[in-house]
Amino acid sequence: MVQAKTWILTKHFDGFPKDSNFELKVEELPKPKDGEVLLEAVFLSVDPYMRPFSRVRMKEGEVMIGSQVAKVIQSNNPAFPVGSHVVGRCGWRTHTISDGTDLIPIMPDWPQDISLSLALGTIGMPGLTALYGIEEVLGLKKGETLLVNAAAGAVGSVVGQIAKIKGCKVVGSAGSDAKVAFLKELGFDEAFNYKTISSLEEALKKASPEGYDCFFENVGGPFSTVALQQMKNFGRIAVCGSISVYNDTTPQTGPYPHLTMIFKQLKMEGFMQSRWEHKHPESLRRLMGWLKEGKLHCREHITKGFENMPAAFMGMLQGDNIGKAIIAV
Repeated sequence: MVQAKTWILTKHFDGFPKDSNFELKVEELPKPKDGEVLLEAVFLSVDPYMRPFSRVRMKEGEVMIGSQVAKVIQSNNPAFPVGSHVVGRCGWRTHTISDGTDLIPIMPDWPQDISLSLALGTIGMPGLTALYGIEEVLGLKKGETLLVNAAAGAVGSVVGQIAKIKGCKVVGSAGSDAKVAFLKELGFDEAFNYKTISSLEEALKKASPEGYDCFFENVGGPFSTVALQQMKNFGRIAVCGSISVYNDTTPQTGPYPHLTMIFKQLKMEGFMQSRWEHKHPESLRRLMGWLKEGKLHCREHITKGFENMPAAFMGMLQGDNIGKAIIAV
């Protein structure tokens, strides 16, 4: 019998998550049946989406949602041989019995010198989110100017780099001087620390006096209000996230963007990467190609120990990480 450690959501979040929202439990797993596999987590992901999605996709008492890179340690399914690695939406657990329906094998030619943890970051959901936001939603063209906020995070850092690959000017906003330095290393044309500037409007104007063709939105709230006023006519906005409002107990209100959107004839579209699931294999190969060519650079914020998952999750929500937040078991 294998014992699985799991993190349970004991109570839905009210405001910012607390230690008391989580409980570590141990469960005995049966042997895998015909067609099933036993997985052992190697790397787990904590992502901003878990905060709002937990409210709509989970009941209290369930295992926290999330993805992991796992190793197959027992198999009664020929599609997943022992020793192979997969990405699975197994939640916050060390071991999982799966029938394979929700598992994605790691690409067979994954380079040995590249950590499998990147399958949860640049060569995974965040990388796909960046790619589809730029290509499918924004339709970013060479020579255009792109603004991205939360630019040093798992998605934002890839957004800026793909925009540079496409020959665009990139302006990034982040929440510390170390993050701004990281953005400069990645080749961002302009970057600023939104916590230390005196005026967001002035910072955006200084970074791009002629305005912005495209805005990759990860933050929402007051930042969005100011940024929309800096868009060029017919500007496009891809709404990927709204992390500034995820922990609000009282919903934020106005000012509302409609007049700005009318006068500037803006196009704003929310999206999730799952819409283009049929493109994932090809898209992951493209991301890996850029990585191997040195056009994409990754930074990870790695927390060791499954027992530290809640702390890593809360740290990510308050911006402790540069790049992708990962838990190594």
